[in-house]
Amino acid sequence: MRSRQIPIAIVLVVATVLPAVGQVLPSLGGERAGTSGFQFLKVPVDARSAALGQAVVAHGGDVSALYWNPALAATAPGLQAGLHHSAYFVDVTLDYAGVIWPVRGTNMAVGASLQMLNSGEMGVTTEFQPFGTGETFRLVDLAVGLTFAQALTDLFSYGVTTKLVRESVAGLSASTVVADLGFHYAVGTTGLQLAVALRNFGLDGRPDGSLERPVIGNPPRVVETAFESMTPPTTFHIGASWDVLRGDPDQSLHVSTQLDNPSDNAETWSTGVEYGWRDTLFLRTGYRFGIEEYTTPSFGAGVQAPVSGARLRFDYGFNRLDRLGAVHRVGLNVTL
Repeated sequence: MRSRQIPIAIVLVVATVLPAVGQVLPSLGGERAGTSGFQFLKVPVDARSAALGQAVVAHGGDVSALYWNPALAATAPGLQAGLHHSAYFVDVTLDYAGVIWPVRGTNMAVGASLQMLNSGEMGVTTEFQPFGTGETFRLVDLAVGLTFAQALTDLFSYGVTTKLVRESVAGLSASTVVADLGFHYAVGTTGLQLAVALRNFGLDGRPDGSLERPVIGNPPRVVETAFESMTPPTTFHIGASWDVLRGDPDQSLHVSTQLDNPSDNAETWSTGVEYGWRDTLFLRTGYRFGIEEYTTPSFGAGVQAPVSGARLRFDYGFNRLDRLGAVHRVGLNVTL
């Protein structure tokens, strides 16, 4: 009984301290909201994390680790591959693919990931033709990442990801290089896991190209060629996860909490719960605190089954903002 009380106390302390930590860390939300570029890097790519309210930085063994915390790649139980699709707001789509290769005979792993956001065709409008000019344009954002992770002990691991990021729209494009750094620590056999991650830390990117726009006067059109540089949306995460039913062969229950401190907004924190039955069926829910219009808990489910020597898991995740609407995510993860 005493051994169970210790991790319970630790989780309660962490859950209490995280909001306080958010006040200690520099919060520039009021002054810098919306000032960074490459915003697609902040959009969750997988169904599981969305269902858990994004409280996953301390717990995850599939390819979503390459996005949230590269240190988790070192804990992957074998070769991992995954494909994820998100039907985002206003017909925007987000696709993600990743692979994690454990290096045989070592405690290291390498990974590769591809993230792409596509707006679809949108009509061009101007001050003089507000209903459209008949022309169209498309926004395409792309991030390609390479990851290295290593477990220094059976309890502690770290990981680093380097990403080439590119945004393009209406004849303009901006590129930069960013990095993710993460650490993961399992607290003995208590079932408690702690993690920190710094994501999208890197160089500014300046748009290249030209943009023609109509104006009042002579000439009736001007060509813009000078643009300000954009800062990547660096975000600091600190989180904890606890396996409540560790040792139960038929059931699992993970409770997680996480603080997010972005460079371009106020800090938020979230919590999530994942229940698993016989490593086959997973039910998930979560909630994010401090997000305007986020009044509905997120939820989702996963189904896992062995197929031809591999384990396949299909995930679904749902979340909703009051005015923007619902987001549906699906994903397929394969473990070899």
